[in-house]
Amino acid sequence: MASKAGKSPNAFRTISEVSEFMGVPQHVLRFWESKFSQICPMKRGGGRRYYRPEDIEIIEAIRKLLHEDGYTIKGAQKYLKEHGVKNVLKNMNGGTPKDAETTENDYETQILNITQKSSQSINDDADMIVSLKTLRTRLERVRRHLRGNAT
Repeated sequence: MASKAGKSPNAFRTISEVSEFMGVPQHVLRFWESKFSQICPMKRGGGRRYYRPEDIEIIEAIRKLLHEDGYTIKGAQKYLKEHGVKNVLKNMNGGTPKDAETTENDYETQILNITQKSSQSINDDADMIVSLKTLRTRLERVRRHLRGNAT
């Protein structure tokens, strides 16, 4: 992104700057933010958005998927989920992401790692459910027994 009034390439940008650079209206950027969890601008007082260089790269990739490659919103979401933000940016930038460490959405990666369970973990969960059901049945019997003795 070309620097504006001497801004550093790593400087945060306002929504109007990003909108102008991308050729996309501001309301579209806000809409994309609601549809693509990968876009995470910083918000300051009054909800004012400040986009990091990583956010701008992701927005560029989304704009390309939607406007140039012809993807629908759902199609672009699926594409980003299947290929990962890092790979999409790598392909968009000709092989190497501008900042490989920061372009990958760390939160998304952490969530995927937490939610992906091994087959052993799933079996453990199934065993736990059976044990809890057995315990519940026993507790219900005890409660019925206590009610019967109380009268």
